[in-house]
Amino acid sequence: MKLDFLGATEEVTGSKFLLTTNKGTKILLDCGMYQGKGLETDGMNRNLGFEPKEIDYLLLSHAHIDHSGLIPYIYKMGFRGKVFCTPATRDLCAIMLADSGRIQEADAKQFNKKTERINKEPIEPIYTEKDAAECMAQFISIPRELTFNITPDVSICFHETGHMLGSGAIYITFKEGRKTRTLCYTGDIGRYNKRILPDPEPFPFADYIITESTYGDRLHTTLDEADQELMLVVKDACAKRRGKLLIPSFAIGRTQEIVYSLHRLKLAGDLPDIECFVDSPLACSATNIYRLHDENFNADIRQFMETTKDPFGFDNLTYVRTIDDSKRLNTYNRPCIIISASGMMEAGRIKHHLANNIEDPKTTILCVGYCSPTTLGAKIMRGDKKVSIFGEIYDVKAQLARIDAYSGHADYKELIQYLSCQKGNRRLKKIFIVHGEDDVRKAYAGHLAKAGFKKTHVPMFRESVELV
Repeated sequence: MKLDFLGATEEVTGSKFLLTTNKGTKILLDCGMYQGKGLETDGMNRNLGFEPKEIDYLLLSHAHIDHSGLIPYIYKMGFRGKVFCTPATRDLCAIMLADSGRIQEADAKQFNKKTERINKEPIEPIYTEKDAAECMAQFISIPRELTFNITPDVSICFHETGHMLGSGAIYITFKEGRKTRTLCYTGDIGRYNKRILPDPEPFPFADYIITESTYGDRLHTTLDEADQELMLVVKDACAKRRGKLLIPSFAIGRTQEIVYSLHRLKLAGDLPDIECFVDSPLACSATNIYRLHDENFNADIRQFMETTKDPFGFDNLTYVRTIDDSKRLNTYNRPCIIISASGMMEAGRIKHHLANNIEDPKTTILCVGYCSPTTLGAKIMRGDKKVSIFGEIYDVKAQLARIDAYSGHADYKELIQYLSCQKGNRRLKKIFIVHGEDDVRKAYAGHLAKAGFKKTHVPMFRESVELV
C-alpha cells in the first residue's frame, strides 16, 4: 500500500494524504486548502497532485478549511466518491464550504476588476458557492466509535480528538488476504481540560500513525490562566484605554470558546459593563450548530447549562449578520469588544475593522490562535510597523496582545499524552509527523524520541512511502 503526502508537510495548511491499496482503491485523507500566501496559494490549491476522478473515498477528520476546503474544487473537477465524516463535521461543512465558495467568487471578482485595466486574462474562482452546495450530496455521516466498512476490505472508525466540534481521528483497518494492517490519521488534536469539548480519546494500537505537530515545540498556559489574561486585556483595552478590543478569531471553535469564557467572566462580575459583538455571519451560523450538537459537549459545560440556558449568549452580547450592521461598528465610538473572522486576519470582516482602527493607539488587537508566518496576522503580531490592508499601507499604532492557551491545538506535552495510548504497541512501525512548520516538526520528533517514540519520520512535500 502506498501513502502520498500531498499537503501540510512543511507547513500547517493544505492537509491532503492519499492512500492507494494493493487493489488500487484510492482513499484521500482530508482535502484542505492552502491558506495565507496571497496569490501563491491559488496555484498551490489548483495543483492537487492527484486526479479527482480517480478518488474512490474521502475520509474527513474535521471541518476546518485547511482540512476540508478543496472538497468543492475536486467535486467540480470530477470527484464523485463518498465523503465520510462525523455528523457535526457534515453540518459545519455545509456552512463553511458555502462561505468559502462566496469568498472565492468575491476574490476573483475583485482581482478581475484590478486586472481588466491592464488587459490581463480574468481568473475563475477555485470554486463557487454552487459547487460547495452540490458537493454536500457526497457526504455520509458516521457516529464516532462506530466501525463502518467502506469496502469489504477497508473499515473506518472515528475517535474524539477534542479539536473542534465533530473532529475525529480516523482509524482505518485494511485486510489484504490473510494480512491486516491499521493506520490512524489523527487530524488535529485538541487540548485537555477544555471549556466546551471533551478530552482527546485514545485509539487502538496501530501499525502506522499520521499526526499533527502545529505546536510541537512549545507549551501552553492553562485555560484558567488564559481567562485571567483575557480579563486583564479587556480591562486594559476597554476600561483603562477606553478603546476597542479587536479579537480576530476563527469563526468555528475559537469564537465559541472566547464567547463562553467572556460569559463566565461576566457571571463572576469580572467584566466591565461594555458591549460585545460577534461580527461574522459564519460564526453566527456555527454557534447555532454548536447548540444543535450539544451531545459533543463535555461535562463542565453541561453543568453550566443546567443553570444558564445558553452558554453562547449573555446581556450586552450581539451577533452581527448584516453588512450594514457590521459597518455601523466603524462609527461605534464607545469601548467594546469585537470578535470577528478570520483568525489569521487574512479575510473577512476583521480586515475592515483593522483598517478602521489599527492606527488608533486606543485600539487593542488580541491574537488568540495560530497565524501562518506569511499572513497579515503574523506580520502584525511580530511587530511590523506598517502593513498592507486591501492594498493600502497602514501604520500599526494599536496595542498588541496574545493568548495562545485558547488554541484548539495541543502543545507538545499534550500531543505526547495523546499518543501515550500507543505505549507498548510493538506493532507500531512509523509515526509520520505532518501539519507543522519544518523546524517545529523536527523539534516535536525530538520530544517524541525522549518519550520513547523513536520510529518517527518527517515527510517532505509530495513524498511517497510504501506501507508494508
